[in-house]
Amino acid sequence: QVQLVESGGGVVQAGGSLRLSCVASGRTFSRYAMGWFRQAPGKEREFVAAISRSGGGTYYADSVKGRFTISRDNAKNTVHLQMNSLKPEDTAVYYCAADTLTYDTWWRPGNELSYWGQGTQVTVSS
Repeated sequence: QVQLVESGGGVVQAGGSLRLSCVASGRTFSRYAMGWFRQAPGKEREFVAAISRSGGGTYYADSVKGRFTISRDNAKNTVHLQMNSLKPEDTAVYYCAADTLTYDTWWRPGNELSYWGQGTQVTVSS
């Protein structure tokens, strides 16, 4: 069992930056690919970014490519999402996820990932 706790959300002006963190419980963190999804009001949850178990591979949604960076620290059971050049359309609840599914397939619709955090709100004002 893995428990995920996100932090770092908040309110920021357009063009600003935020860094989200997700801490995982357990001793098997490095067994899981990690990633981030988001859900805006009235919209379906969408893939944002994923990272391989070692951290050597990353995959991004086109909408955030070049602005967001995902990273992980296996010694600290932590995954981060650095978000730069934020736009109002980035406003959403951001969720951390963990699964053994290969990270570069997480974007595919219909994947049911094993573990989810409770979410953290990100609001970007114009």
